[in-house]
Amino acid sequence: MKIRSTQVYRGPNQYAHFRVMRHHLDLGGLEEWPTARLGDAFVGPLLDKLPGLHEHGCSYRETGGLVRRMREEEGTWLGHVFEHVALELQTVAGSEVSFGKTRSIEGAKGEYMVVLQYDNEQVGLEASRLALALLHHLLPEELRPDDAPAADWDFARSRDRFIRSAQRSALGPSTASLVKAAEERDIPWLRLNRHSLIQFGHGRYQKRIQATTTCHTSNIAVDIASDKEQTHSILRDLGLPVPRQMTVDSIEDAMRGAERVGYPVVLKPLAGNHGRGVSTHLESKEQVAVAFEKAREHGHTIVIESHIEGFDHRMLVVNGELVAAAKRVPGHVIGDGKLNVAQLVDLVNQDPRRGVGHEKVLTRLEFDHQAQRLLAEMGYDENTVPAAKEVVYLRTTANLSTGGTAIDVTDIVHPANREMAIRAIEAIGLDVGGVDFITSDISRSYRETGGAICEVNAGPGFRMHVAPSEGTPRDVAGPVIDMMFPPDSPSRIPIASVTGTNGKTTTTRMLAHILKLHGYTVGMTSTDGVYIDGRLTVEGDMTGPQSAHMVLRDPRVDAAVMETARGGLLRAGLGYRRCNVAACLNVSADHLGLKGIDTLEQLAELKRIPIEVAKDAVVLNADDPLCLQMGDYTQASRVSYVTMNPTHPLVKEHIQAGGQAIVLEQGMNGHMITLYDNHSHMPLLWTHLIPATLEGRALHNVQNAMFASALAFNMDVDLENIRHGLRTFDTTYFQAPGRMNVYTEHPFKVILDYAHNPAAVRAMVDVVRRLEVPGKRILVLSAPGDRRDVDIMHLAKEAAGNFDLYICRRDDNGRGRSAEDVPRRIQTTLLECGVDPSKVKLIVDEQESVQAALEAACPGDLVLIFGDNIKRCWKQIIYFKSDKELPAGTAPKTRAPNIELPHLEWDEGVALVRDERGVRIAREISD
Repeated sequence: MKIRSTQVYRGPNQYAHFRVMRHHLDLGGLEEWPTARLGDAFVGPLLDKLPGLHEHGCSYRETGGLVRRMREEEGTWLGHVFEHVALELQTVAGSEVSFGKTRSIEGAKGEYMVVLQYDNEQVGLEASRLALALLHHLLPEELRPDDAPAADWDFARSRDRFIRSAQRSALGPSTASLVKAAEERDIPWLRLNRHSLIQFGHGRYQKRIQATTTCHTSNIAVDIASDKEQTHSILRDLGLPVPRQMTVDSIEDAMRGAERVGYPVVLKPLAGNHGRGVSTHLESKEQVAVAFEKAREHGHTIVIESHIEGFDHRMLVVNGELVAAAKRVPGHVIGDGKLNVAQLVDLVNQDPRRGVGHEKVLTRLEFDHQAQRLLAEMGYDENTVPAAKEVVYLRTTANLSTGGTAIDVTDIVHPANREMAIRAIEAIGLDVGGVDFITSDISRSYRETGGAICEVNAGPGFRMHVAPSEGTPRDVAGPVIDMMFPPDSPSRIPIASVTGTNGKTTTTRMLAHILKLHGYTVGMTSTDGVYIDGRLTVEGDMTGPQSAHMVLRDPRVDAAVMETARGGLLRAGLGYRRCNVAACLNVSADHLGLKGIDTLEQLAELKRIPIEVAKDAVVLNADDPLCLQMGDYTQASRVSYVTMNPTHPLVKEHIQAGGQAIVLEQGMNGHMITLYDNHSHMPLLWTHLIPATLEGRALHNVQNAMFASALAFNMDVDLENIRHGLRTFDTTYFQAPGRMNVYTEHPFKVILDYAHNPAAVRAMVDVVRRLEVPGKRILVLSAPGDRRDVDIMHLAKEAAGNFDLYICRRDDNGRGRSAEDVPRRIQTTLLECGVDPSKVKLIVDEQESVQAALEAACPGDLVLIFGDNIKRCWKQIIYFKSDKELPAGTAPKTRAPNIELPHLEWDEGVALVRDERGVRIAREISD
């Protein structure tokens, strides 16, 4: 049994709207060994090692369902068992996961796709590896693979090591409680490292925490709280109760200091935490000497202070309010007159609430130096049998991380003690702080009991309050989140997701341009790169979760436009749990036959993901049946339809019912983009006034403009800004590289486009047919090598019969095909479609093919280049030197006079002008 491959989805995906991972599991010969055949010799030990499997409902959806399945006459296959074991191991490690799905792969015997929910990626991956090892270990000897664990493998030890590893990578209990509180308030969050650095909110509204230290926590206050001597001095000067204290840095000074402070004393490192190196109730020089060495392991300077009799209490103050108080009891056992100390420890550790480290609400007790010292002081060892009801302490400090317990006492705190705790935290300057207060009775004033503050903690732990051993759990994380995000304050920026087969990049850029004019600082992801406020920050195909996080983490961004491509969805899912608006432009054949997407219906299901998670509105192409059907799967408040057909029956019915639609209507002056919403009719803009449509001839960009308008309208952009955005957006190389870039500085016209599938080629061929071309039409054509043969043939057919010269080439990356494979197939298809062989050339290299097309062009011709390396192609076009004459009667273009242009930018030797708002107001100016 082997895991052949693993795909980790970090956001909504085709399996679920939460994080899952998918394993390709190959059972091999074990396909013939379901659990019924393996018998109870396999099932019994599995349940013994993971008793939590008894709770799994499986397809029966009731407790015991999995066990029932495994013991049925037919049993179940090991792929299914693997799914449940991996889920249970994550649960044992503290992750709350339950979703799983196992399906056999059609046509591949013994191979399964196993989908598992995970909370922490590393924990999920390690749980899968441990699950595989456990199943191999439990197999009969003759079925075990060579890499199976040894016969004497200690699963319990491996499990505990896995739990500790999981804790190191998982969120701690305090951080997890804050994340939960944020989720309850619908505040998004991102984990920024492998530890406890969390971003709440998106873009400009973001706030951060590190464990329970917030972005509002003063660095000076943290430094003061970390310096016990300085803290003691400040509290003492304010008249707050503190023990006598002094600092030392040698054993001799420690002994003299203990005499001066007065026995019994407490020793602790000056800058320690979590009770590390703390020794209490020391009554002799010998004890002080030993305690000094233990404290020295955690810091150079040591604090000695008078020992205060009473119980240790943690009082938590958030934003000037006491939100919780807990009495902390050091780790201990209670005798029964029968069991010895070691046996009592084992008994205590059987409490299901106790686990390894922070795995559960309590931590297991352990024997170490401090436990042995305390037992020795009592004349006990681990074999001693304590009397019935005798309390035997194994710790001097009451930290939960060392096995202590916590009892909630919030409701009985005396008002004077409450005020004391608040004053102490305010004195240090903390927004979130913990006061360690020792008193015999917290329900009585410290003025009566003589209690004292022994420490103030920055970044205090929340575990004892959210899950006390006894008493009422307290929501202490909620006040922290409310402090960072007061009611009605924003935490999310508007997110638009644009998906479909063709037009995504242009629509994304159009929408980002409109939003910029509306006053937003826009973060945009696309197949070209990540853009922040119109400037490229990361170049490349950036349509996955990582690029989305770049935008959502940028503190300047207050609106996000995400191009959402098939590749990113298949690779890792969406990079955000929901968006405000989403659009699906179209679904047509592209990338079929790759990564399990073989049909248009499967492609539509994949591209439906942003539609499913949109909150406010979805915009769908009513002229595409596959897009139209997506309306049945959305939870958005509004569905807006885009149609080029003003008589579309469904859209007409939708409009009559008060629904929203963007319709292309015929008017006296051409085509008008019209918005219908809530029984209102709002003419938006004539298509010939939109530069990107080439005076209305580029119908695919007319449709893209309609989608951008609908998305902007549903993001509350006013109509005037939408109109202005469309009228100032064009398809120059600088605004939309590779998207119908027109160059007119030669005696002939050149159009560069990234079309790489049949539908995109069809759209560009349609544009060329609509243009008035006095001379020849020349085409440079290719297709990506990873497309199916039928798709390459279809692409060539779309171009056939529309040009006077065809140049067939290949992309730089053949994607598994030989150098001439793609261009030969295109050439063959063109000839089969009746194209004159003299009009078809085969020039494999892209640069050579572009050069040949440009050299073949004469004045008045049109050259359409479908490019792969867009930047290189554009440079080749603009730097091409033509020595051919202009047509008779055509005036040559003159060089512009030397004038000073504002905000001049240069890119690859080409100048670009922006106005004071950063809007492009001039096309490229070559030298």
